[in-house]
Amino acid sequence: MPSILITGASSGIGEITARRLAGQGWSVFGTSRHPRTAEHSDGIRFVVMDVRDEDSVLRGVREVIESSGGLDAVVCNAGMGIYGAVEDVTIEAAKSQFETNFFGVLRVLRATLPGMRERGSGRIILVGSLAGRAPIPFQAHYSASKAAVDALNGALRNELKSFGIHVSLIEPGDINTPFNDAMEWTTSAPSSAYRDELTRTENKIRESLPKAPPAIDVARCVERALAARSPRVRYTVGDSAWLVPFARRFLPERISLALIRKHFGL
Repeated sequence: MPSILITGASSGIGEITARRLAGQGWSVFGTSRHPRTAEHSDGIRFVVMDVRDEDSVLRGVREVIESSGGLDAVVCNAGMGIYGAVEDVTIEAAKSQFETNFFGVLRVLRATLPGMRERGSGRIILVGSLAGRAPIPFQAHYSASKAAVDALNGALRNELKSFGIHVSLIEPGDINTPFNDAMEWTTSAPSSAYRDELTRTENKIRESLPKAPPAIDVARCVERALAARSPRVRYTVGDSAWLVPFARRFLPERISLALIRKHFGL
């Protein structure tokens, strides 16, 4: 039975993916920051891990490897978002965004790659976002962190090819999960010079969520990437996800940015 570690598996995309893979015969280890939610369920064995903390990551990975005998795959999914104007968001808040979404990925990779490299095989799935290629107004820091994961995917894929380790990026668009509910929405003060634009953009984001595809669509995409003999560099997920790569390829960047402004009513 192949073993897989999925970070951020207590809710949203991570939880649904963990349940899906457990049902498909994987030995699934999921991570959660909170001991209360880190309880075994539906074939998922949870470990307490905070990807922002080096010692926590090392302890968690060591526990998983001791239990599994070695990992066949890792899904780096743990993430968070902050909302606010670039001018308003503090450097500390911006750093916290990258601590989870980018440096957290690096910590998990540094802890898990040696075992895969020694075994000469493995699968790495990085959960990014289409926001990394189509940056969202007032989510500049989130978009930038996912753009960093995008760049990491390409570089890492080439670094690991000779060791038999496949790397792929999953790029969801809007997905109906609790992610937006957990977002830090108040990083800009009510007195912000951007308050009207912030309100319009937030309303658009919240209005679109109920109509967005479910997390199971992403879980199925992860499953396809894991099963593929020659997995693709990137997989996009979402009803209109194809529009982003299309626009990047065929439209001038100023037009693509204008379309984003129009979408959010800016």
